[in-house]
Amino acid sequence: MTAADELPAGEPVPLGPDSLTWKHFGDWRGLLPALWAGSMQNMHPELGAGVEEHSRFFDERWERLFRSLYPIGGVVYDGPRAPETALEVRGYHNTIKGVDSRGRRYSALNPDTYYWAHSTFFVGMLLTVEYFCGGLSEQDKRTMYDEHVRWYRLYRMSMRPVPETWEEFQEYYDRMCREVLEDNKAARDVLDIARLAKPVATPWMPDFVWRMLRRPIARGGVWMTVGLYHPAVREKLGYTWTRRDEMALRLLGKVINAAFTVVPFERRYHPRARAAWRRVRGAEPVDAPLVETPARNLPPVAERDDPKHYSPKV
Repeated sequence: MTAADELPAGEPVPLGPDSLTWKHFGDWRGLLPALWAGSMQNMHPELGAGVEEHSRFFDERWERLFRSLYPIGGVVYDGPRAPETALEVRGYHNTIKGVDSRGRRYSALNPDTYYWAHSTFFVGMLLTVEYFCGGLSEQDKRTMYDEHVRWYRLYRMSMRPVPETWEEFQEYYDRMCREVLEDNKAARDVLDIARLAKPVATPWMPDFVWRMLRRPIARGGVWMTVGLYHPAVREKLGYTWTRRDEMALRLLGKVINAAFTVVPFERRYHPRARAAWRRVRGAEPVDAPLVETPARNLPPVAERDDPKHYSPKV
């Protein structure tokens, strides 16, 4: 075993409010690439197989999306408690393993598989800032890359798959998109949102209103996702993207960024991130209980004791 195969030495150090990751990861705009992240993760052969055989994500899309934000965000924002949160998140993957339809073995805790999922959170954050938050300098990207490595160390996974530099990561990402990712059912299912259920957070919305909104939301969401894809991924999935499309997406991003300038700072953030900012600013005790998902996002009652699920007692 080489040093690169070993677990990270010593105690990993959580990110803090001085990091660019704290500034950007918990921003609500980070949900805009949600379809991108889900499809990119599922295009990985092992991840796609795990989702197809172990997940009911497609039965509760909104609930799964919004409850996942809490523990995943906690690995960034929980401060001294972040290492514990990271091990909890890793633990949800312990039983996700098997053999796919082609006879290939898979495990969610395969270091290469686990790191690919993490890398999509990092790239998704870069894309969010690039398109919807005003953009990034090359130095910002290098800084955020180093922060994402520090963030990943919290999972106590092998560091073998992790590129050493931002430049090496770009080569890794290009190779994954060109040579490893595949067009599969799990990825296509993510993109199939034509009959997407009404969001659980909007029970007050009349059903007929949602039916009117669903089609343009679905079209717009897939269109935006295609724009965020690596060109090789677009080709694999059979999509095209024109210069006019790119200009329209950039313009939309500028409008969204301008709209967020009038949103109060803390309201720009997901509740787990918002609570972290409040703790570091002294508005809440540093040891205040961590914010957990509301009950509306919990898994179905029969599955709440399943170790694959984050299901706090709320």
